[in-house]
Amino acid sequence: MTTTAPVASKNAAKPRIRPGDRWFSATALFAGSMILVTLAAVAVFLIVQSLPALFATNETASILPTDFWDYVWPLVFGTVWAAFLALLMAVPLSLGVALFITHFAPRRLAQGLGYVVDLLAAVPSVVFGLWGILVLAPAVQPAYAWLSDNLGFIPLFAGDVSATGRTIFTAAIVLAVMVVPIITAICREIFLQTPVLHEEAALALGATRWEMIRMAVLPFGRSGIVSASMLGLGRALGETMAVAMVLSVSGGVTFRLFTSDNPNTIAANIALSFPEAYGLNINVLIATGLVLFVVTFAVNALARWIVNRRKDFSGAN
Repeated sequence: MTTTAPVASKNAAKPRIRPGDRWFSATALFAGSMILVTLAAVAVFLIVQSLPALFATNETASILPTDFWDYVWPLVFGTVWAAFLALLMAVPLSLGVALFITHFAPRRLAQGLGYVVDLLAAVPSVVFGLWGILVLAPAVQPAYAWLSDNLGFIPLFAGDVSATGRTIFTAAIVLAVMVVPIITAICREIFLQTPVLHEEAALALGATRWEMIRMAVLPFGRSGIVSASMLGLGRALGETMAVAMVLSVSGGVTFRLFTSDNPNTIAANIALSFPEAYGLNINVLIATGLVLFVVTFAVNALARWIVNRRKDFSGAN
């Protein structure tokens, strides 16, 4: 006697979706979509408001020396130059602090130091600006004078030293202090995710603590270090009040670090010029904001490309 197995009905009931799951899915989709909508709205606003200024001259906008591009180019240079100097100082310091917290410091000290680093990210930029003006600038001015007197043959240190210390390098130091907590926090979390077996295997093979970090920890976190650095760079590119308060601006393009001739940044220029702007000058300032938006977007796109390019060779995989 043969028996036939029951055949599943084509009209079998589908799994029932609970109302809570449906609401959560819709809310998450809405939240994710709003990010794209907000970004598109900002881009459309900047483009529409910037179009009249792209072809303006000093005859139609009093803020322009000749035309818009001659006006914005020194600002782009100052923005990128200050952010680059800040990143040059912040990344090694952040990596050192993150490695000390995760692999060298005792647990209690590491926990307390981690809280202190996180609290630095909550300090308002105005406070950093006041610290830069009242404390940092007078303190570093003698060091600037010594470097100029003894290493003035290097173009970066040449020229007459500023008597106030409010130079592009001082602004870069303030920016570096501001982005260190961001880079450190991300690198710390990435280093803590390094597989323990990788670290123990390196130590078992006779590697020192530093060799273990160089062979196991840093390769594992390479993509994360790049992402953290680019996030800090984006923060430095867009910083406004601290730079506006610390930097003594003269305009122009110069690589000298210690002189009174300092380029301005886009964000600081908008903050200082917008209250007195009128007519087409407002469109000119918004157009410089569009340029900053494009620069920041390009930096993030470059970071994403680097991370995607290197992830196949990361220890995480």
